[in-house]
Amino acid sequence: METDDPLEIMPETIRFGRAICGTLAEAERREWWIANGRGAYAAGTIAGTLTRRYHGLLIAPVDPPLGRRLVFAKADATLLDGARSHPLFVNRWGSGQIAPQGHLDIESFHLDHSVPVWMFAVGGWRIEARIWMEPGEDTTWIGWFLHPSARDATALSLRVTLLANNRDHNGETWEDGFQPAVSAAGDTLRVADGTRFTLRLRVLGGRITPRRDWYRDFDLPIEAERGLGARDAHLCVGEATLALRPGEWCGVVANLAGGPGGEPGGEPAGDLAAALERRLAHDRKVLAAAHRPADPPWVKRLALAADAFLFDRPLPEEPDGQSVIAGYPWFGDWGRDTMISLPGLTIATGRPDLALRILRTFSRFISQGMLPNVFPGAGDTAEYNTADASLWFFEAWRAYVAATGDRTALRTVFPVLADMVGWHKRGTRHGIVMDTADGLLRAGEAGVQLTWMDAKVGDWVVTPRIGKPVEINALWYNALCIMADFAAILGEADNFSADAAAARAGFARFVRTDGQGLYDVIDGPDGMDARVRPNQIFAVSLPHSPLAAADQLPVVETCRRHLLTSYGLRSLAPGSADYHARYTGDVRRRDGGYHEGAVWAWLLGHFVLASYRVAGDAKAALALLAPIRDTLFDQGLGTVGEIFDGDPPHDPRGAPAQAWSVACTLQAWHALRATRSEGP
Repeated sequence: METDDPLEIMPETIRFGRAICGTLAEAERREWWIANGRGAYAAGTIAGTLTRRYHGLLIAPVDPPLGRRLVFAKADATLLDGARSHPLFVNRWGSGQIAPQGHLDIESFHLDHSVPVWMFAVGGWRIEARIWMEPGEDTTWIGWFLHPSARDATALSLRVTLLANNRDHNGETWEDGFQPAVSAAGDTLRVADGTRFTLRLRVLGGRITPRRDWYRDFDLPIEAERGLGARDAHLCVGEATLALRPGEWCGVVANLAGGPGGEPGGEPAGDLAAALERRLAHDRKVLAAAHRPADPPWVKRLALAADAFLFDRPLPEEPDGQSVIAGYPWFGDWGRDTMISLPGLTIATGRPDLALRILRTFSRFISQGMLPNVFPGAGDTAEYNTADASLWFFEAWRAYVAATGDRTALRTVFPVLADMVGWHKRGTRHGIVMDTADGLLRAGEAGVQLTWMDAKVGDWVVTPRIGKPVEINALWYNALCIMADFAAILGEADNFSADAAAARAGFARFVRTDGQGLYDVIDGPDGMDARVRPNQIFAVSLPHSPLAAADQLPVVETCRRHLLTSYGLRSLAPGSADYHARYTGDVRRRDGGYHEGAVWAWLLGHFVLASYRVAGDAKAALALLAPIRDTLFDQGLGTVGEIFDGDPPHDPRGAPAQAWSVACTLQAWHALRATRSEGP
């Protein structure tokens, strides 16, 4: 629903003053993340330090679609007043030194829609700084604006040190591997790394001088916490001098030339104010599409956050292909995450056209009745180690058809979906097959992780869940019911209701006789797995539940009692032998606890839907989502992260921005708001 009143669609204000900005630990804890809709992103802390290897001003898919590399790391600005210099930046060094300490001059930080904004107060001057990405281009803008004041500003200028790189965003810098040709022509610096790419740095309102100095020993404390290499280096390729004039913008624009970042030889337009307006206009359009008058500002903020995960993935046979980045910074597009996220990211935000593009894109990769788990890069082979991505595909189509009534698209995909059901009945990869004895799906083989609890360290599959996992069979029943409904809509033969009835009857085997909900896995190598995990919630939250009403309440109450937290559901009940209270340590320890106690935000939406189903109280169910607002002010600002510690105070961990965390919150919110609007 669109509106002409911009105030009606304003998202939650994310703002901090000196108490946060000037306290390094607090300012570093809070990160901004922005994206361009092509797979590129930029990120950093509100302090201005680099604390992750993923922080930088332009991380772009040099090797499309998602071969992302850090190409532009920093633009460190120093205010010059003719007599003194005032650094407006801060760096962490391996020695432990914090120098300079420009964060102490940050008067405030806020998000203007998606755009991070700093206000520096120095010597009686107030200087605004902004960073934003051009929608649809591998281009980042960095702008400074001198606010008028009574103090003379005729001698003011900015000296900006420009640091570049060329490394995999997951990797570490190898200095010998980055020896670019650096040249200047007029107001533009070109950093050419062979035939791979050319980074163009254009100065707007000043001049630029080439340099070639390595800045070494940046300290990355978050990488140290993750047990990974915690030092980095960047090449200073130039220095810009910008004239600061009251009421005028000046800055730097960085983009990739001759590759995915733009047309060969093309230059981005040099008007900072116009570029900023393009970014804000894009954000307003996203908000207008998602607008519902009753939505609180924090839900509107999530609608804007959803946009960052959607990106173009053109294919030869699907030139307007679309996909979903599962999370920032290290995730690509995953079949499971995309299908789970699709209703919340697109339909709940008023963009069903994007939902269809995503569904069509993924349809191109169906093989033996399965969707890939990890989407292939250029020249790569898709990986199909997932038992649930294909089943979530049915639910994504259900949500799309329910929202649009698009029978044309449904008629096209119906035989594809029917074939997928056939493969699951006959048997497909990794031992996935319907057991004719009880109508349930069996899945799994040694050494392969197939469910969303997919952590694997070397050859160690942490949660193998071989047998008949509870959520796989809840999804299987849901898919069969969806197909029966689709057949009725299209007037096709119903070849699915009988299988659905068999699956429902078989699903009764999951019900525990002690009233503690459902078994997590049945018919596994060790028999019945009675550990209390959140996977059972899907047997109540999905549109078609295989449980009798009397068996639904114990599931919800078991999850409420053992797993529910403010920010999501624990992946394992406290007191279990393998429970991890904190998600910390090196790679092996963290991955070993990934699904053994960590709280997952995406599960909260499903708990809310299940809670409403058994209690019928939409207001009470919606109240469970309210704490998500608090997460918008911590870690990834304006978005929702991946996981939290299992024990209080549930510190944020993992990826700071996660698609399904945002999407499932939005999906649950709008589903229950709709029930309230339909009520008395």
